[in-house]
Amino acid sequence: MRRFAVVLTPDLQDGGYVVTVPSLPGCVTEGDTVEEALANAKDAIALYLQYLNDKGEVPPLDPQSIVATVEVD
Repeated sequence: MRRFAVVLTPDLQDGGYVVTVPSLPGCVTEGDTVEEALANAKDAIALYLQYLNDKGEVPPLDPQSIVATVEVD
């Protein structure tokens, strides 16, 4: 099992969340709730990895990311 860092960004215009996977360029999905967005991300990552496998390409390694938030005045 591989782990991938994902970024959930609130979609302020349409509601829900947009999900990107920094280590898989172009791997983007969305969902109406955090739970749905994460489930869709799991599916999108699996499809992305299958696509790479079908092309005979090696998926990139996901660095051990640290995700944090900072406050700025």
